[in-house]
Amino acid sequence: MNPVWFLVGGGTAGLALLVYWQMIVAEGTYLGPRVVAWTYDLVASRYDDIKQFNPRDESWFVAGPLLRALDGVERPLVLDVATGTGRLPLALLREHLAARGGRIAGLDLSPGMLRRARAKLRLHGDAVRLIRHDASRLPFEDGTFDAVTCLESLEFMPRPQAVLREMVRVLAPGGVLLVTNRVGAEARFLPGRALARPHFQALMEALPLREVEIRPWQASYDLSTARKEGAARPPGSGVRDPLLLLLCPACGGRLARAGTGLACPGCTRHYALDDGIADLVIARERIGT
Repeated sequence: MNPVWFLVGGGTAGLALLVYWQMIVAEGTYLGPRVVAWTYDLVASRYDDIKQFNPRDESWFVAGPLLRALDGVERPLVLDVATGTGRLPLALLREHLAARGGRIAGLDLSPGMLRRARAKLRLHGDAVRLIRHDASRLPFEDGTFDAVTCLESLEFMPRPQAVLREMVRVLAPGGVLLVTNRVGAEARFLPGRALARPHFQALMEALPLREVEIRPWQASYDLSTARKEGAARPPGSGVRDPLLLLLCPACGGRLARAGTGLACPGCTRHYALDDGIADLVIARERIGT
């Protein structure tokens, strides 16, 4: 064989493996959050068919235990980070979260996934608010939520440890944290993203959390639960509509409803609220312009 063609063939095969690893196994995580969001946009319409989530398993292993952990909390407020197509909000609503006066904020960077989530959750009205924003800097004040969740997503974020700290920051004292950590054979192909069990355990225990429990959940994931340190706040306290709790990504001021969107009175930026999805990635216009 001509050595030139051998080198060309080897290089092409190596490039194909690199692309497969980056875009399929790692889902673009090493190329930045916008690339990850783009990859999910591409498969949003087929995502549920690809994953084939079992509603009974979702209720048994995730939604049911989370709601039991929130017993005694009137009108619980839940944040689901990387909500995708609304998998966890839908499971919580099937377990009657709304009947308890509960509300959910579902946050994701992929507009395609959020549109799919809105289509699935439309019948539940404003029990779920969907927000487009990066998870590395959550647009909420400290101690806002009674529960914060993130399923099968931390390993696809550029700074998973920073995202974990952000989730704990917005969790109320006494609130419940529920997250997954990637394990198994494919985890070794996600260096710096998937954390070995001892490393993840140490990370959780270094945060202001108590009752940390990590257990096997799926072949590729561990499921971790914990409570934030401190006394739980009075049941049913505070604002319940997540849209009224959003902070302006530009200046940190509290957003308010303005016409068909959201506006920041402080810096005058305006954010779209399109078909029930609050888009905080782009400031569409300024008030008065």
